[in-house]
Parts: sequence; C-alpha cells; structure tokens
Amino acid sequence: MAYGVSLVPWCDGRDGMYGWIWRHLPGNAWVKALISLLLIVAVVYVLFQYVFPWAEPLLPFNDVTVDNQ
Repeated sequence: MAYGVSLVPWCDGRDGMYGWIWRHLPGNAWVKALISLLLIVAVVYVLFQYVFPWAEPLLPFNDVTVDNQ
C-alpha cells in the first residue's frame, strides 16, 4: 500500500505529533502514560502560572461597551 493510501479514509498512515511523542517516550505503555500525564500537568502549570497572567493585560475581555437603554 502506498504512503497516504489507506482503506480507512481518516487514517493515512501518519499519526501526527502525538504519535511521534508517544513513540519517542521511554518505557512500556504504563510508563509512557505516566510520563504523558506528567507532561500534560507541566504544560498546564506553565500556562496558568506564566503564560496566561502575561497575556491577560493584552486581551480585551474587560473592554465591554454596552449602551444604556
């Protein structure tokens, strides 16, 4: 079967970024799942502690204009 050709239309033989990460993590499936969970927790922590507070003043959520009627 040629690359990019599959019996299932949504599966073209490439597994994308998450498949690449999964293949490159060490250990068996349980160890990979634990490392994946720790990576997710670390990314969420960095987002909430550093990225979102930095970006908050740049976002227009408090610039609301409503006419008094």
